[in-house]
Amino acid sequence: MESRLAQFAALNQKDKATAYQSLLSEILSRSDQSNLTAEIHTLIDNVVNQESVGLVISRGVLSELVKALSEGKVKDPEQRKQIVEDTLRIVQPRIVSYEEQVNSLRFQLADIFEEEESWSEAARVLMGISLDSGQRSLPDEEKLRVYVRIVRLLLEDEDSVEAERYYNRAALLAHSTTDKETQLQFKLCQARISDYSRKFLEAASRYHELSWVPEIDEEERKHMLSAAMTCAILAPAGPNRSRVLASLCRDERTGELPSFNVLQKMFHDRILRASEIKEFEGTLKPHQLAKIAISSNDRLASAVAEDDQASDPTISTRKGPATVLDRAVMEHNLLASSKIYNNITFRGLGALLDLTPGAAETMARRMIEQGRLKGTIDQVEKLISFEVMGEDDGAQGKAGGLGDVEQVEEDTGAPFTKRWDMQIRLTAANVETIVQHLTEKGLVSFETVQA
Repeated sequence: MESRLAQFAALNQKDKATAYQSLLSEILSRSDQSNLTAEIHTLIDNVVNQESVGLVISRGVLSELVKALSEGKVKDPEQRKQIVEDTLRIVQPRIVSYEEQVNSLRFQLADIFEEEESWSEAARVLMGISLDSGQRSLPDEEKLRVYVRIVRLLLEDEDSVEAERYYNRAALLAHSTTDKETQLQFKLCQARISDYSRKFLEAASRYHELSWVPEIDEEERKHMLSAAMTCAILAPAGPNRSRVLASLCRDERTGELPSFNVLQKMFHDRILRASEIKEFEGTLKPHQLAKIAISSNDRLASAVAEDDQASDPTISTRKGPATVLDRAVMEHNLLASSKIYNNITFRGLGALLDLTPGAAETMARRMIEQGRLKGTIDQVEKLISFEVMGEDDGAQGKAGGLGDVEQVEEDTGAPFTKRWDMQIRLTAANVETIVQHLTEKGLVSFETVQA
């Protein structure tokens, strides 16, 4: 090999190109490829680093090598991987001169790593591709494909921080393609980034939207629907989550999935017990079971308790939710309790949520501040009062067979008095309805009293 390369040095530039390419073809076509990696290393090193070899010749030889590798002329995958990595190392100091060939080799190396399921290594190789070079700038559509592929690979290894960086780059180019497959891959990346960033409401909506796309395989659509249900369950309790839950519960396909019971109970505002959550917890991914750190302000607020409560062994010692799932379930149970009770003490709410009374108050306060819970907090009485929701108000005019008769309420300026009056009115109307039904069925009769 060395002697033949020395002979090539004496040739003119035209003959050199033919000689080097012939030697490369000869090396690749040999039946015994045990020394293939070393021989190609020697050839490429000579072509790239010898001053007597012109740039045009070295680019031509590298292009032929790239073509041969892409056509599968090197059968052994491990040997092919070694050749690509070795060639990239040799060319690295002069990468500007061989940009096109280097990019092609990087794409091939990324394919090899992806086949080996070395997701992060494949992503790192693609990150090294120069997409905005002065010599050869890739079109926006091709850049988008590369960015989406990097995001997908990083998310396979759950590197959501780095994935989000490349997702943001892809988002700027999302308009540049009309290719359906690329658009769907980008939308899936959107959903997964929202999921990893704990923006569960956004993730649930995007997963659910993708689960209806007919171009996606049926099994994949089922997986996306399951992911939508999981994200909806983990989302912060409140009106926005209720809308997503309603959309999923109306979808007939959700009834076949394991998480449906938890989803349905949340939709109907029923309190969830720890035993009901245990099975669902086993289906969650690591990032969905992430630990939650309690802030110093919340820790201080949660620690405020009376002496008799501090010494009471029946009171929970938990200062807040430990995981994302914990928080979602506690917030849901707090919202569900507002549909059952008119008011509840800090201690009672703490017992329901398995938190200290101070921590229960802190959670309720935050939900009220964020508009996810309607109510007021009396810190003197240690009492949380929940506001009556609009559905009850709408039911007043129809109770007792009155139809849609408009009723004018006296404004007493006292919310508790109004609530009490409304409950009396509803109770009396319901009694009247029951009596009316019993009379129609002949089960009771009223005699007319003669004067």
